[in-house]
Amino acid sequence: MHALKVDVNVSIGAACVNPVLSHYLYMEVLSALRLQLEWGVDEILLAEAQNRNIARPEPEPEPEPEPAPLAPPPLATKPAPRRAALLPIGPQDAVEIADACNSLEELRVALQNFTGCALRDTATQLVFADGVDDARVVLIGEAPGAEEDRAGKPFIGPAGQLLDKMLASIGLDRTKVRIINTVPWRPPGNRAPTDNEIAVCLPFLRRHIALVKPECLVLLGAVAAKAMLPPQTGNAGIGRLRGKWYDIEIAGLAQPVSSLATYHPAYLLRMPTAKRDSWHDLLALRHWLESQALMF
Repeated sequence: MHALKVDVNVSIGAACVNPVLSHYLYMEVLSALRLQLEWGVDEILLAEAQNRNIARPEPEPEPEPEPAPLAPPPLATKPAPRRAALLPIGPQDAVEIADACNSLEELRVALQNFTGCALRDTATQLVFADGVDDARVVLIGEAPGAEEDRAGKPFIGPAGQLLDKMLASIGLDRTKVRIINTVPWRPPGNRAPTDNEIAVCLPFLRRHIALVKPECLVLLGAVAAKAMLPPQTGNAGIGRLRGKWYDIEIAGLAQPVSSLATYHPAYLLRMPTAKRDSWHDLLALRHWLESQALMF
């Protein structure tokens, strides 16, 4: 093996000090390298001898990365309590709730919170009543329509406008009567309320009448007549019931309430020919009020 000892630092340093000599030194080094190759040099030695018996120090191990802080354990959460299933509410439960109301406001709140009628879940809101709280005449309709459902007030659509004209024809208006419905929530699609819906709402209707203490009831249509009259009478149909007086007993009132059945204003809009009979019924109501010294 042949070795060449070259002080590279000296040659390069000289070239840096005197740039003019750079080309000369380059050629000189190149010639020297060519000569060494011809002589068989195959290894270049460093300027200083190296003791290869001394073990090279091993590189210091890199420090292990600190472990990421453990995430805090999730807080133990209590399972959400299961909602107790609502027990079915029937007419007898409605009777107990209604009888516990001692004012019209309490009755309104009780109806607002009542869950025994499925119509409550499909209607926009409760349609409680209109008119004065101590009216001597109470008019009972069927159920709210679409406009009444939006406004929360009974008889404000076309049927209500006709009712206002009917009352005005005998000297009455909404400031002298009270208007309520057999069912205080609108049935879907303005369908007629079912017997079950009427049965569960009837205790609130009767309690409403007891709190107002009227002298006279006007049953507007077949639904109201069937709900308020005994089954053997109410099932006869409004055509046979209209124009007649009935005594209806109401719990909480000392005497039965005189009641007149007549057509519903919505029916009169569909059947204008029935307005003649309805006019006779209005005259009968006016005559009865005058006989009882109840005209205002």
